[in-house]
Amino acid sequence: HRRMHVVVMGAGAFGTWTALWLLRRGASVTLVEQYVPGNSLSSSGDESRVTRSAHGPDDHYVLWQRRSLAHWQELAPELFVPTGVLWLAHQDGGFEAQSVETLSRLGISHERLDADALRARYPQVSTDDVAWGLYEPEAGVLLARRAVAATARAFTDEGGTVRIGLARVKEGTMMVDGEPIDADAFVFAAGPWLPKLLGAVPGLEMSVPQQEIIYFATPPGDPRFDAGNHPTWVEYDAAFYGLPSIEGRGFKVAPDWPGPVVDPDRQERRISDERVEASRTYLRRRFPALADQPVAEGRVCQYELTVDTHFIID
Repeated sequence: HRRMHVVVMGAGAFGTWTALWLLRRGASVTLVEQYVPGNSLSSSGDESRVTRSAHGPDDHYVLWQRRSLAHWQELAPELFVPTGVLWLAHQDGGFEAQSVETLSRLGISHERLDADALRARYPQVSTDDVAWGLYEPEAGVLLARRAVAATARAFTDEGGTVRIGLARVKEGTMMVDGEPIDADAFVFAAGPWLPKLLGAVPGLEMSVPQQEIIYFATPPGDPRFDAGNHPTWVEYDAAFYGLPSIEGRGFKVAPDWPGPVVDPDRQERRISDERVEASRTYLRRRFPALADQPVAEGRVCQYELTVDTHFIID
């Protein structure tokens, strides 16, 4: 009984975990990546990423996130920073209210905080124009780049093979560095590189917009915006989210609307004055003590957006 050989293309979060699970189920697995697992160019390449259950009326994403977080914690508990996640709501209905209904139905811990409770618990946040807040105490932050690298290490430690090379489909044949590669099955988990890897495929309409993340230095001697004292937060209607300062990196602010469409291999990964100023304007309104703080660092990554923004699993 020959072991099934599977080649997984792409060593981001999805690719490394897919490779690890296939290996544990008895397959022979080769993980192909054009850089290295956990590289800074990937969509999961920043130091930190939010993990949260609230997802409006959808059940499946909530259940996937809960299962995913349990696997990350089993792999290495230190990869998770339990900051909690606070959603700032401006209306009684909408995404946040739908999330409350879903979390209640699924028995997932959460709190609905009225305006007075918000002001009392988070005095460093200006919430005069916020109607209420949804708080997820079990949500938080994954140390993303390190987490992907740790998954790849577990994969190789358990007998998997990582191959660094440039992959392309040419005339129906999978090629790595210009040479054919054989397998019983291929898994494509290349994220924003999928269109370059596969070429034109009906049903695979994707856009790859640039996204920018800005880290602002916290005030000297002021721990109010550090993890442990401040939650991760999302203001859905304002298209901003952010993270408290973790390991002294700075208060992370993400202007969450699509930027210009880019080539993930060629884009200049420098934050723009436009996004810095938009973030500073937002801070002035929501976190006034940070509005004039200097930029500590910035990251540029990309989204990979399908037509309806849902995953393609096919």
